[in-house]
Amino acid sequence: MTKKKIIAIQGDEVSKINVRTDTTLMLAIEAQRRGYAIYWYKVNDLMFKNGRVFAKIKNVKFNNKKKNFYKIISTKNFCLSNARYVLMRQNPPFNMKYITGTFFLDCLDQKTLVLNNPKAVRNVSEKFYSAQFHKFMPDTIFTNDINEIRKFLKIYKKIVLKPIHGYSGKNIIFLENKMKLKIVLNFLKSNGHIMVQKFLPEIKKGDKRIFIINGKVKGCITRVPSNNSFLSNLSQGGTAIKCRLTVKEKRMAVKIAKKLKKDNIFFAGIDFVSGNLIGDINVTSPTGLPQFRDLTGINLAKDFWDEIIKLK
Repeated sequence: MTKKKIIAIQGDEVSKINVRTDTTLMLAIEAQRRGYAIYWYKVNDLMFKNGRVFAKIKNVKFNNKKKNFYKIISTKNFCLSNARYVLMRQNPPFNMKYITGTFFLDCLDQKTLVLNNPKAVRNVSEKFYSAQFHKFMPDTIFTNDINEIRKFLKIYKKIVLKPIHGYSGKNIIFLENKMKLKIVLNFLKSNGHIMVQKFLPEIKKGDKRIFIINGKVKGCITRVPSNNSFLSNLSQGGTAIKCRLTVKEKRMAVKIAKKLKKDNIFFAGIDFVSGNLIGDINVTSPTGLPQFRDLTGINLAKDFWDEIIKLK
């Protein structure tokens, strides 16, 4: 049976979308332009019954208005295997709720294409995955040992501590010369193994977010931290500016992109600082496409759907 032109999007609360900056909205509007209906749902809306996966969906019509940017046409229980594509676009945290959602999507008809692949999302830890590219990174360790962190701080004087499953620049600790023992011990207690990395002062000039679609490097932006911050994430107040990759950065990005494609990751964002991979390979819900469009005039949502067609 030929599937109808339906795209189901597993996202967050639709009413809370930031119209100006949301990548998922941009992808949905381009899909609508191509004649697809958009069925929106959240992880909590999933249900498995009689061998099939259903979701309580909202049939949504989006537009480019700043206010009243969507209209709910109808709501219903929908078998997700009747969709042509399912986009997994909810934001982290990457916790058991997130993982449970991937198990539901594993059960869909194989003719329904899920992006990113749910098994691949489970297997590609956004920070630990970068360990296989450690030669591209500043000195970094993954540890749960306070003594190893002490040694690392003694060597590099300035270091950052990141949760392995963290996101959006949240819960990052900066240490300079002195160990904050109580804070670090609590951090380890809350997170288990963490990423510990040499601090790169160049981050104050920004990091480069590189967009990977179907194993291809499609473009990049520089995200510049706000004053008195080293966090360049757009969600943390960073500002996007136009940039180009160096020859070295392009070579690194192409190698990472090819590995991501081999591991069934269709859409990803990878982050560089001063020619170094800083350990962030975003595969859960990559962002930044609207900012890239605003800076360059290039709509990568078109590339996204064009590349999907090549997969079928």
